[in-house]
Amino acid sequence: MSIKEATPAVPAARRNPPPPRPSGKHRPWDEPPRWHIYLPLGIYLLFTLIPFYWILLFALRPAGSTSLVPWPMTLEHFDKVWNDRSFGTYFQNSVLVGVATLVMTTTVALAGGYALARFDFKIKRAFMLALLCSQFVPGALLLVPLFEIFAELQMINSLGSVIIAETVFQLPLSMILISNFIKNVPYSLEEAAWVDGCGRMRAFRVVVLPLLRPGLIAVGSFAFVHSWNHFLFALMFLNNQDKQTIPVGLNTLMSADSVDLGALAAGGIIAAVPVVLVFAFIQKWLITGFSAGAVKG
Repeated sequence: MSIKEATPAVPAARRNPPPPRPSGKHRPWDEPPRWHIYLPLGIYLLFTLIPFYWILLFALRPAGSTSLVPWPMTLEHFDKVWNDRSFGTYFQNSVLVGVATLVMTTTVALAGGYALARFDFKIKRAFMLALLCSQFVPGALLLVPLFEIFAELQMINSLGSVIIAETVFQLPLSMILISNFIKNVPYSLEEAAWVDGCGRMRAFRVVVLPLLRPGLIAVGSFAFVHSWNHFLFALMFLNNQDKQTIPVGLNTLMSADSVDLGALAAGGIIAAVPVVLVFAFIQKWLITGFSAGAVKG
């Protein structure tokens, strides 16, 4: 009889002992209890939602009421700001400025970002440094030169002046982000399209552009929200009331003597709802786009 045959078989349970049972006590490196996570998040959420509730309270309760519950609810403040204070016109102007800024920013930044990502030229590093340094320049410093330029072009009191100013202000960061998005697309995909007979423009349109959708949505939404909320350019370049945007319209609800809190809260809700809806609709593409643009550059 061989030694192998004489050796008694060891049960599988003894060869692979079961893992030790948890003792019930959390060690420092174990997962923390759930309340350690939910309690701080709940406190943060409470402090975040209280201002929104306060705005809703002033917008929905009747004028002169001091109740902490908006009951009975009324829409008189919304009717006042939309019809009497011309917020319908302000809303249309803001939508026009936001959409036009979105289209112009993404179009120009897409062309410039592709050039930065795919081509090498002598002043490329200096140009990228200039784009980065431009982010440290506040918008207030651009008011005087932009005002002089628009005055020479007879564009003062025109929505086109605000659209151009917002586009110029958004272009550097948008171009940097889109160039990083394009760098994440393998160059071999374009080369394969060229081998199949596509030109550079067709290869970009068919191969690269569909892969840039999250990045374009992220850049476009950022440009739209910034132009929607920006106050300074609209205040300086627009004079007539029928040309003003929502941020300037909100400023007209406040005076040195009094502030109509109900109308101001209703106007704030009108200004916030489109932005909230946009972010709720594009949040999954927005997170993907910004994370992709931050990986490589």
